[in-house]
Amino acid sequence: MEEPNPCRTPNRESGPSGLDRVRQAAKEDGKLRFTALLHHGNIDLLRDSYHSLKKKAAPGVDGMTWKEYGEDLEARITDLHGRIHRGAYRAQPSRRVWIPKDDGRQRPFFALARGIAALEDKVVQHAVGTVLNQIWEEDFQGFSYGFRPGRSQHDALDALHVGITRKKVNWVLDLDIRSFFDKISHEWLVKFVEHRIADKRIVRLIQKWLKAGVREDGRWFETEEGTPQGSCAKAGDFADSGKSLPASCSRCVGRGVAEEAGGG
Repeated sequence: MEEPNPCRTPNRESGPSGLDRVRQAAKEDGKLRFTALLHHGNIDLLRDSYHSLKKKAAPGVDGMTWKEYGEDLEARITDLHGRIHRGAYRAQPSRRVWIPKDDGRQRPFFALARGIAALEDKVVQHAVGTVLNQIWEEDFQGFSYGFRPGRSQHDALDALHVGITRKKVNWVLDLDIRSFFDKISHEWLVKFVEHRIADKRIVRLIQKWLKAGVREDGRWFETEEGTPQGSCAKAGDFADSGKSLPASCSRCVGRGVAEEAGGG
């Protein structure tokens, strides 16, 4: 249930100053839910998102390369912006490839960040991720490194090294969630997003990407669970937020895991 009087983004103005205000509001109130965010996805942000993509990435199911899209960039971005704000934007399925695991198993991999998504979807995901990061980067704990802008596994290892060499440490726990990206619940992922995001248009965009399905060998497959690993809208964003959840979600995580396991 939404809290009474969920806050709107402080101002309808977009651009860097607008995003800065979103971040400041998120910092000042950890329980604030934002009801007006989509307007920050303006033409300038979509253009910047396009230029942030990998130029040599392979095309997705649309067959569109970065270079080809850029040949008529302004017209394409203007049209894309209009469809997003009219609710006419439609997400395309991801192309599924299989990569080997260290133990010899194969698993599905929805390689959006490696160029298997439609170019246009990458642009929109990157733009939405830029907006959402203004909020979640204020929520995540300092020791959280998974899928966050400007942080990597190397930074995490450096922090671990400092911690165990400067303080008395009796043990180190190393664990991973099996098939996290393949099995994550769409329902619970959206619930986590809605802790902070009350803009239904943003939530619908996320649901479109989750439900867009995948194509493999020319066939379309529905995706009832799982999320694209390596998405342009990375964890500090919607897709991978489960691995870097802010402290405010910890109780819900526990409850969700219990219900998924049949523990009530």
